[in-house]
Amino acid sequence: MSDHRAQPDAPASEDARAPKKKRYVALTKEESFRLGQPGWSSRGYIPHYDAEGKTQHVTFRLADALPTEVIEKWEEDLRILPEGEARRQKYILVERYLDEGHGACYMRNPHCAEIVQNALFHFAGQRYDLHSWCVMPNHVHTLFTPHTGWAWSEIAGSWRSFTAKQCNRALGRAGRFWQRDPFDRYIRDQEHFDKTLRYIENNPVKAKLCDKPEDWPWSSAYWRKKKEEESG
Repeated sequence: MSDHRAQPDAPASEDARAPKKKRYVALTKEESFRLGQPGWSSRGYIPHYDAEGKTQHVTFRLADALPTEVIEKWEEDLRILPEGEARRQKYILVERYLDEGHGACYMRNPHCAEIVQNALFHFAGQRYDLHSWCVMPNHVHTLFTPHTGWAWSEIAGSWRSFTAKQCNRALGRAGRFWQRDPFDRYIRDQEHFDKTLRYIENNPVKAKLCDKPEDWPWSSAYWRKKKEEESG
């Protein structure tokens, strides 16, 4: 695997992208309150928190990784549960479905996986601190803290725009590469941070893609182990 981080082009900025029509959804009472606070917005199925300097766990999925009809079926089945429990169960179902490897799984192609990983590296230390990541066959987990002046949505939008173009070119295809709305969750405290980092790095093990987190070459666990071996 190539060890360099050079890329032919820098990821495209948010300003360079054509504006997209917003979608609106019904929000809970709690979500409606939050949207009145700084940093909260709603661009799709769930509200997003984009306050400056907040560490975020952001996951983005391939366009065919999780069909809308699957989500709608789950939501219908979960209506009998209290809202909080339904949300928790839906999250579990989503993660399980993704780990089963549905869809085209373009990042099984090592070249595409490297394109995505290199894009995460590209502005690390300049626009954000990249704490953890994992490029799975049909989705990507990231844990990062934006620097002053950068919103997580700008950073993730740049990753998604650049990698979609480069991977489509590498695969000889055209069309939508990523699903429209990434999943984001802001990190509350150190315990939440540690739990999220472990979750991200253990994802390939849970999906039975490798035996140990550091065996997966498209992850922070692998790169941490590599750095330790080089320095030790």
